[in-house]
Amino acid sequence: MPADTAPAGRPAKRAPAKRRGKALEGVATTDPVASVLVQVPLPHLDRPFDYLVPASMEHTAEPGRLVRVPFAGSDVEGWVLQRRTASEHPGKLARLRRVVSGLPVLSPPVLDLAERVAAHYGGTLADVVRLAVPGRHAGAEDAVLRAGPARHEPVPDPVAGGEDLAGWDRHSAGRAFLAHLAGGGAPRAVATLAPGTDPHEALAVAARATLASGRTALLLVPDHRDLVRLDAALTRRLPAGAHVLLEADAGPAARYTAFLQALTGRARVVAGTRAAVFAPLPNLGLIALLDDGDDSHAEQRAPYPHARDVAVLRADATGAAALFAGRTRTAETQLLLADGWARAVTAPRELVRATAPRTAVAGTTGHDAQDPLAAAARLPSDGWRVLRDAVRRGPVLVQVPRTGYVPTLACRTCREPARCTACHGPLALSAPDAPPVCRWCARPAADWTCPTCGDTRLRAVVTGARRTAEELGRAFPGVEVRTSGGSRVLDDVPAEPSLVIATPGAEPHAPGGYAAALLLDGWALLNRPDLRAQEEALRRWCEAAALVRPVTDGGAVVVVADPQAAAVQALVRWDPAGFAERELAQRAELDLPPAARFAGLIGQAADVAEAAAATVAALPPGTPARLLGPVPLPERPGTAPAVRTVVRVPRTASAELAQAVKTVTAGRSVRKQPVVRVRVDPPEIG
Repeated sequence: MPADTAPAGRPAKRAPAKRRGKALEGVATTDPVASVLVQVPLPHLDRPFDYLVPASMEHTAEPGRLVRVPFAGSDVEGWVLQRRTASEHPGKLARLRRVVSGLPVLSPPVLDLAERVAAHYGGTLADVVRLAVPGRHAGAEDAVLRAGPARHEPVPDPVAGGEDLAGWDRHSAGRAFLAHLAGGGAPRAVATLAPGTDPHEALAVAARATLASGRTALLLVPDHRDLVRLDAALTRRLPAGAHVLLEADAGPAARYTAFLQALTGRARVVAGTRAAVFAPLPNLGLIALLDDGDDSHAEQRAPYPHARDVAVLRADATGAAALFAGRTRTAETQLLLADGWARAVTAPRELVRATAPRTAVAGTTGHDAQDPLAAAARLPSDGWRVLRDAVRRGPVLVQVPRTGYVPTLACRTCREPARCTACHGPLALSAPDAPPVCRWCARPAADWTCPTCGDTRLRAVVTGARRTAEELGRAFPGVEVRTSGGSRVLDDVPAEPSLVIATPGAEPHAPGGYAAALLLDGWALLNRPDLRAQEEALRRWCEAAALVRPVTDGGAVVVVADPQAAAVQALVRWDPAGFAERELAQRAELDLPPAARFAGLIGQAADVAEAAAATVAALPPGTPARLLGPVPLPERPGTAPAVRTVVRVPRTASAELAQAVKTVTAGRSVRKQPVVRVRVDPPEIG
């Protein structure tokens, strides 16, 4: 058993590190003590432990190597952090069992970044390192070790060489940003890309400019579909073999191979999803992240880091350039601009007017503007006219917020939401002739009766993509209808006339762009009980509208939503920058993220109350903190009822809140109290 790992309540066994003044036999003669970060999930054990290095491992158990060590009666994995001549622990030290990795996979820069992330989110270092270093694959490691040294051909400066800059030169400060990168500088930018600018090509050009300076680049995108397009752009613009793809879905061998190629310098550009933010690139020159508002960038494992925040921490630590690009801005990137951490790269208004489609709000033009019933229609007549005219000229995109047939039902008489009698989950229809089914427990509810008024009839609250495709197919006979969403997502559709029904984020690309786009059921996005509802609605709408032809080619967008909503007005004007400024100002006034720091605590009511009070008590005296909640969480089958309480502090007390959370979770762990799940800066705040 290593130092300090005796069972609770029993003192650690003490024994002299040397016997009769002589060195222990079979131990390394140089730096015989290894400090190991043991991979255990308990917060109170979040510290390195000392082990003796056997003589046979003297030259292999170097810092960064993955090893196996005895711990609490079993063998576990860990990483060697450093080697020392002696240990401060007075007890007997256990020995390393085995050196697992053939390379030091935990590099010092990545270890430093992991420590920063753990401190930022109040998590454990072992949890962050688990996210940073993929699981070892022996075959992949052997193949990389057998490969010869990497040879990199020089990359010319794309700005000085007069190359196609993928629209950077049409944005204010865009050319200067690339020139600064190619010259070895470290600019930081928030780029709001105009319609007609391919974001994947823009990232590839930024990577090329970074390679021209002799440095490496890290490019992050939300999901696999974006990664495929970025891969194609990098293949066109970079030398062969200059980049690798790093994503969790690629499989253990492919992921570990890409990781080692970055670690050994064989790859100069890493493109990947959120897991790639820790990629061990040497001489890092650029960290670029596309569409930071996409929830795919938020890690779903403790301590739940967001790729945007990790990128900021890494840029600060390494002095690398940083780029946050997208069609819109989040309040978080707007705060980076307000703080002076980054500069804005935007398109002039004349470029936006020339490249954006004509955008209108359904029910506010022509006869619909005087018709009181038009506002209540799912698609007013002016929207139908745009659809009818555009489908003759090419594909038309119809964005629907929900998948399925009818995902939400309610009583036809009193409008009470229809819920399962067994688990209280929402009822839905999967097909026109199917009975209502619970979305949580899948229990049929053919004999449902409203508990409020006794009616047995149901009405659709939200119409899904399948039902919408069915209705539009009947309205436009002879026109092909395609659907994209859920488990079946289309990457591309032909340029021929058709109707494409897609959910947000699953919109296929069309050669030459869509003739028009209809954004249906805007209320479903705007009325979500979440702080980021309007920001998320604008992001999804702009992503869809950017796929439509410019106004000069007859492109049109019709959004069915409240015309007074700030997000709708920003879409009509195509002003995501102004919307982000307004959003940040409102949140600062209301003391909401990112102007404030939140920590969400989830668990049983008594445990959450105790942990929340302890967190506030652990803050430095005088820190203004407020508890919000507890709020009951939706019940799920097979789980006990849970609540959530939020601890709110000013942004200036961010580090103190993270430390307080870590102290409380470690204390509860050592006392073996029930687990309270903690998430600092939760992406969704109801």
